[in-house]
Amino acid sequence: MPSDRREFLGAAAGGVAALALGRRWPPAYDQLGPIGIQLYTVRDRMKTDFEGTLGRIAKIGYQEVEFAGYFDHTPAQVRNALKTSGLTAPSAHVEYTRIVKGEWDKVVEESLAVGHQYAVVAWIDEDQRKTLDGWKRVADRLSEAAHAAKKAGLGMAYHNHSYEFEPLEGQVPYDVLLSATDPSVVKLEMDLYWVTRGGRDPLEYFARWPGRIRLVHIKDSKGPPQHVMADVGTGVIPWGKIFAKHKQAGIEHYFVEHDEPKDGLASAEVSYRYLRQLRF
Repeated sequence: MPSDRREFLGAAAGGVAALALGRRWPPAYDQLGPIGIQLYTVRDRMKTDFEGTLGRIAKIGYQEVEFAGYFDHTPAQVRNALKTSGLTAPSAHVEYTRIVKGEWDKVVEESLAVGHQYAVVAWIDEDQRKTLDGWKRVADRLSEAAHAAKKAGLGMAYHNHSYEFEPLEGQVPYDVLLSATDPSVVKLEMDLYWVTRGGRDPLEYFARWPGRIRLVHIKDSKGPPQHVMADVGTGVIPWGKIFAKHKQAGIEHYFVEHDEPKDGLASAEVSYRYLRQLRF
């Protein structure tokens, strides 16, 4: 009998014996779904070679991208470029001021024209967040905008930085914002670097708001006190521990980001290779 057949039969017999004895096989490891990138990482290249940069991103292996501006392209041009590159763009960052200025209907229209699933509010101007009452007004506006977006078939999420975790009037603004917004429509894009830099544990929020964290930004830190930003997998953030709870959080989309890389594409490739082999 050929040796490979003997090995197969032996393994099969071992499996039957294990079942008979009530033993369990080691659990299968999990891994990330489609990996995306926030195009702010390669913004300089996007300004000069929009279509070519999308092609390079796809060649690395990324399947999704997130925009932070369309680099002087119309929504139709963006959609066509995505189709050519084989990428999808589940989300884009939009300015909170467009809600304040009454431009939200236009944001929704543009987002749907490109094919986004979420419009992500990514920054609150300082004058809007000096007091807890200010944060509550922001929350009311976000909830109102999110309900309007939902009626049109678009989701909305809020992206954090670290300023939300600086105590204000004895409370944490991020906690106030999350409690004051309608969780059924205002979802979260959690920037795991900024949460960590803010001195909080992402898993705390996964447990507190299960199913609400639909998108995440993945960028690494060299650790305190400077928290120098790093390519994913070259820092101290425990990615396996965090992503082991991805189902609890409700994560649908994962976006690599590096705010100030020496070479955006090189950084994107290092981070992608690490995440592609990550098991948890």
